Amino acid sequence: MITGELKSKIDNIWDIFWSSGMTNPLTVIEQITYLMFIKILDDNELRKEANAAVFDMPVVDPAFDEAHQSCRWSKFRHMEAEAMFRNMTDNVFPFIKNDLTAGRDTAFSKYMKDALFLVPTARVLVRVVDALDGLDLNNKDIMGDVYEYLLSQIAQSGTNGQFRTPRHIISMMVELMRPTLEDTVCDPAMGSAGFICAAAQYIKDHYATELMRTENKQHYTGNMFTGFDTDQTMLRIGAMNMMLHGVEAPNITWMDSLSGENFHREEYSLIMANPPFTGSLDKETIAKDLLALTATKKTELLFLSLFLKALKTGGRCASIVPDGVLFGSTKAHKAIRQELVENQRLEAVISMPSGVFKPYAGVSTGILIFTKTGYGGTDKVWFYDMACDGFSLDDKRTPLEASDIPDIIARFHNLAGEESRERTEQSFLVPKEEIVGNGYDLSINKYKKTEYVPVEYPPTSEIFADLYALEEEIQKGLKELEGMV
Repeated sequence: MITGELKSKIDNIWDIFWSSGMTNPLTVIEQITYLMFIKILDDNELRKEANAAVFDMPVVDPAFDEAHQSCRWSKFRHMEAEAMFRNMTDNVFPFIKNDLTAGRDTAFSKYMKDALFLVPTARVLVRVVDALDGLDLNNKDIMGDVYEYLLSQIAQSGTNGQFRTPRHIISMMVELMRPTLEDTVCDPAMGSAGFICAAAQYIKDHYATELMRTENKQHYTGNMFTGFDTDQTMLRIGAMNMMLHGVEAPNITWMDSLSGENFHREEYSLIMANPPFTGSLDKETIAKDLLALTATKKTELLFLSLFLKALKTGGRCASIVPDGVLFGSTKAHKAIRQELVENQRLEAVISMPSGVFKPYAGVSTGILIFTKTGYGGTDKVWFYDMACDGFSLDDKRTPLEASDIPDIIARFHNLAGEESRERTEQSFLVPKEEIVGNGYDLSINKYKKTEYVPVEYPPTSEIFADLYALEEEIQKGLKELEGMV
């Protein structure tokens, strides 16, 4: 989520491109993300060099060899305008397109082949470089943030139900699922690859020692992470994001995940996603095995079917869904909920307030967490009514001190402690039998109890006495005021 200085800087950069005559928003987005990628790549290299200097050791796997030192942000940012522009077109951009992953068939090299450097003039380049130079872009899914913000500016963020998941919600979901080095992680509607990037960062933070082993490192940099999307811009941004997380060869692929062309079944141990959920598809293009599970054209239901098909037995899923999935009355809605409750193990339903996706969308959503078993296993389902995600729920989304997210994570990982919770509290467990009896309704309001506190009012005689006393005071005050005039 972009706020404060970063928002102001990006607005300024947008104005620079716009005033130069570059008015195609997707072109602007790509040019900004290319430049940010170059800056972050050099920032990471500077950090690696500083760490190596402390131990008087050479840098391991440097991104820039001696022949490409002029491609570093810290070098070319000091050049004169025309020299910087020539260096960018002749050296820097060819380097990130061709040389950075030379000889390796990676998602990054694949989707960067079609990339074009379209900054129109040296003057525009210098102004944009200056605007980006003062920003700390480390440790953030910054390119996804910028894409989200710029797209919202042109009122396209809600098209086909596609809008980016806030970073803190992604982080919460990763903390809930706790990926390990044994996992194969997938997001079939990856966008800017926020979920798989966050999973990669979690692995780096929690398994640093284990990643030093060759087989673990190969798994991490290669087949551990998979993402699908139908937007070439997102595939490029996702590949850049993963590259910056040290994942050089993720399985990032152009694919309509719901189509018959998607043959990936029973391959993944962990899926985390926020699939589009206002779209409706042509049934002829939808994979037949998905329709067999959920006979519908609604994307939000079809993606849940896809998750079940794509997961291995024992695989886990955390997916954002619109509220309608939880209580919709159509045959397809009931069928997918029944599938989760009866044939898989539904573990949690987290209700989120409608302001979580503001200012880009006001839709109410929840998070479903389940494990694919194929034989059932649902015993009790944990419900949590999130009231605050750490930001105000209006369009401004001002940061707040209060947040339910730490409580959600702690309670989810200690469900035994939830046994004694009352239905009047923020979280509680509901037996499977009760859910079945309610037609597999998963809306929290179906099970939450409201505690009514009786309010006692004074007798009418006391109220009238107070009113008379108040009237006397008013009359007294009026007479005093009249005497002063």
